[in-house]
Amino acid sequence: MRGALRTFRRSPGFTAVALLSLALAIGANTAIFSLMNALMLRSLPVAEPARLVEFLNQYPGDPPLNVFSRTSFEYFRDRQHVFSNLTGMRPAHFTVRGDNLEPETVDGEAVVGNFFEMLGVKPAIGRLIAPGDAAVAVASWSWWKNKFNLDPGVVGRRIVVDDRALTVVGVTPREFSGLHVGLQPDIWVTLGPAAEDRAPLQLIARLRPGVSIEQARAEMAVLFRWTLEERSAASQDPAMRQLKFTVEPAGAGLATGLRGHFAKPLLALMAVVGLLLSIACINLANMLLARGAGRRQELAVRVALGASRSRILRLVLTESLMLSAAGAAAGVVLAYFGAGALARMMTSGRPIIGLPARIEIDVRPDAHVLLFTAVVALLTGLLFGAAPAWNALASGPLTSLREIGRVGGTRFTRLAGRSLVVAQVALSVGLLSAAGLFIRHLANIEEIDLGFRRDHVLLVKLDPTRSGYSGAQLSRAYQDLLGGLEAIPGVRSATLSAPTPLSGAAASRFVNVEGHAEPPADRRYISVSWIAPKYFQTFGTPLLVGRDFTFEDRGRPPVAIVNQAMARYYFGDGNPLGRSFTFDGEDRPYEIVGVAGDAKYQEIREDTHRTVYLDTFQFPQPATDFAIRTHMPPEAMGPAVRRTVRAALKTVAVARMATLAGQVDASIVPERLIATLSGMFGALGSLLAAIGVYGLLAYTVARRTREIGIRIALGATPRAIARMVLGEALGLSCAGLLIGALIAWWGQRLAGSFSPDLPTKSAFPIAFASVSMLAIALAAAYVPARRGARVDPMEALRHE
Repeated sequence: MRGALRTFRRSPGFTAVALLSLALAIGANTAIFSLMNALMLRSLPVAEPARLVEFLNQYPGDPPLNVFSRTSFEYFRDRQHVFSNLTGMRPAHFTVRGDNLEPETVDGEAVVGNFFEMLGVKPAIGRLIAPGDAAVAVASWSWWKNKFNLDPGVVGRRIVVDDRALTVVGVTPREFSGLHVGLQPDIWVTLGPAAEDRAPLQLIARLRPGVSIEQARAEMAVLFRWTLEERSAASQDPAMRQLKFTVEPAGAGLATGLRGHFAKPLLALMAVVGLLLSIACINLANMLLARGAGRRQELAVRVALGASRSRILRLVLTESLMLSAAGAAAGVVLAYFGAGALARMMTSGRPIIGLPARIEIDVRPDAHVLLFTAVVALLTGLLFGAAPAWNALASGPLTSLREIGRVGGTRFTRLAGRSLVVAQVALSVGLLSAAGLFIRHLANIEEIDLGFRRDHVLLVKLDPTRSGYSGAQLSRAYQDLLGGLEAIPGVRSATLSAPTPLSGAAASRFVNVEGHAEPPADRRYISVSWIAPKYFQTFGTPLLVGRDFTFEDRGRPPVAIVNQAMARYYFGDGNPLGRSFTFDGEDRPYEIVGVAGDAKYQEIREDTHRTVYLDTFQFPQPATDFAIRTHMPPEAMGPAVRRTVRAALKTVAVARMATLAGQVDASIVPERLIATLSGMFGALGSLLAAIGVYGLLAYTVARRTREIGIRIALGATPRAIARMVLGEALGLSCAGLLIGALIAWWGQRLAGSFSPDLPTKSAFPIAFASVSMLAIALAAAYVPARRGARVDPMEALRHE
């Protein structure tokens, strides 16, 4: 090891480049693995997490969800034999108030009484919710610290949670933050009585000792038939009978939430940084081979003086392993900061659609991350040290000593160097192709016709729950407020809607259209939005035929506007105006007064839904989401809007303010993350490949200095010498491009099997990667080619 350190000191440039390459490559792998560990691998801080499972059901075409009725929970609980305990919980937003406690909206969970008992969680102070509790709450450690400054007097305190008077009985331990990784509930409350609270639950269970998950799946598949019948009867949806059910491990947290959003992007990024590490290893192997050619005489002298080949092997591998260990140590430091930056990049400063605004991911390196880095460092050292070690073993002492004073290299060194450069170029093409694929995918998403204009729209959500206004009073006040908002300088129009486009919220119903006999197998849910006049003008969705809603429609027979998809399906080429429909379970008909253009509803990747727009002022409770189209940047309108709301509705709070453009961007955070990082890693891989090409050609020119001098002495021009060096670079690059194109094509097919939305049929990513890598390789070859063209034949031949 001391000998290796002396060797590194003698070559500070080589050592710096090697350590930087390894630190970046290993750091990237460690950072991505840290996120995977935090979101997908780290066990929950509960008793025996490996025995926890969750129930998932999947509607055809939708992602799996853990959503079950309370009656299904009770049915499963009373009839199963494979679980030692089964419980349920429901994430929610609560409004909390109390003595000396300002009203605030917090993230929380309503849980079945045996929730904490099943998990085996012990309280930090007090006790936790237990079976039989009816009106109690438990505070999280972070909420206790931030809100009550760790005051033990919080136990026994009375608070009001959504109009329920509850008693705080304890605080959860600091390390426990629920079952959704990254989400931080502030309080847990008991579920309301079954007769009053029939909202769906997420179900979690603990396997009995000795029971496998396959046995649990088999029994629960039988019990799930009852739930299937219950849902099919309630919804009258024929597709409901195709609902799939499974039991999945939950020891690392529930599959929904952050894991559902980022599992596939993180797996893809792990493959990308794996390619990057391979390129770094090949680059270092090539550098060590070139460096080893100059040490052949040294190693030959060692052998001649009695060193065994195993001793030489240990010497070379020790240097490789010390480099990888030092690079890994630097990589852990980079990963510590990089993983935190990646976690912040996940939200890009905006809330992720469908998730709470407050997300905290603990990406600090733990034993799993450090073990992963140690294994990567060991394999990396062996991988890039293998070729130099073999070259050292293959060098005969007599042959090497004869070449003292000459710059040369063995046939193995030359062949291995060229092969490594070809491999480097090939892997770089694969890496750049992956980056191009993900960037093109993001560009395709951003170019999707949303059916509305995202620019210059401010979204303002009001919270009238504690305002004291009735629904009728709110309707009148909101109409006046819309007029006040439009009077603000810089505002073009204002409206109301529920939900807003791409907010992650959704409402849907079955409809019965007058004069249309729909086959039961073709019945589909119809998306429903509640809007106010000027909605289409504000959002920029065209109103094709008919009229918009007006304030005069309030108190008149119900009217509706449908989108093109619904008009086309139910009326074909006929005129839908004046036709009517009813919702399942209702007798009240809605007259169609207009047809609007198609627009995205729940999420940006969805196919066009059949959509119905209803007049919000024809309902008892109006929508609470205001949308304001402005002439100027919408963020600048915030203070004026707040003043207008406060003047018109003194007891109504502004719950949230955001831009429509930000909301659209928040719906594609995973795609933006993977496109950004794969582009960065692709650029880094290309840089490493350029270093490899440059190093090989620089070494080649140095080795062939005598030959080049003779060529020039015999009449070769500098241009011919440059062409010779560039030709070698071009030959190696073309071989790498051919292999890399095959790797990229196979990678696209593999990526398409995981994500059907990727543009895998496009040749653009592979073409982009090939052209880019060819340009990078030729640019890297320019300096060695120029150096070869400037060789002085007298200097080259003087020592012969």
